[in-house]
Amino acid sequence: MAAFPKHSSSLAAAFFAVSMAIAAITTTALAQNTPQDFVDLHNRARAADGVGPVAWDATVAKYARDYAAKRAGDCKLQHSGGPFGENIFWGSAGRAWGAADAVKSWVDEKKHYHLSSNSCDPGKVCGHYTQVVWRKSTRLGCARVVCAANRGVFVVCSYDPPGNFNGERPFLTLDAAAK
Repeated sequence: MAAFPKHSSSLAAAFFAVSMAIAAITTTALAQNTPQDFVDLHNRARAADGVGPVAWDATVAKYARDYAAKRAGDCKLQHSGGPFGENIFWGSAGRAWGAADAVKSWVDEKKHYHLSSNSCDPGKVCGHYTQVVWRKSTRLGCARVVCAANRGVFVVCSYDPPGNFNGERPFLTLDAAAK
């Protein structure tokens, strides 16, 4: 029987500890991109504005996954033009961008939205935010892909029914106040 150096058990323990840490980081990164993560993040923003919740929908999610797969080759911030409402996000290479980053970027547009006029600040975007909180959008599906050739991460969320219609407001309370 071969003898192992005395330090081999400490090396094995160190290797095990590093392996467990990598597994935990990988699991955490994946866990932060689950359907429930996307739903929870959306519902937190919706609740803050008094809007009812969204629920994960398999059909909407399949559409989002299929579209994300198409964008995985080039990572272009290009809308699908499909039947659902849609928010897209791109994060540059070098970071494990996820659900929280994408939804935060959309919800952060709230600062550019004005309830009184149902409009955005001049030259600013707020339509991603209004889609997140659009009261009639009750079904959600999202997908995240790491893009080819180290081009970053692409995230898409699809909403059914779609929102952001001209002349309509995202919140029920605004519609009631406008009458």
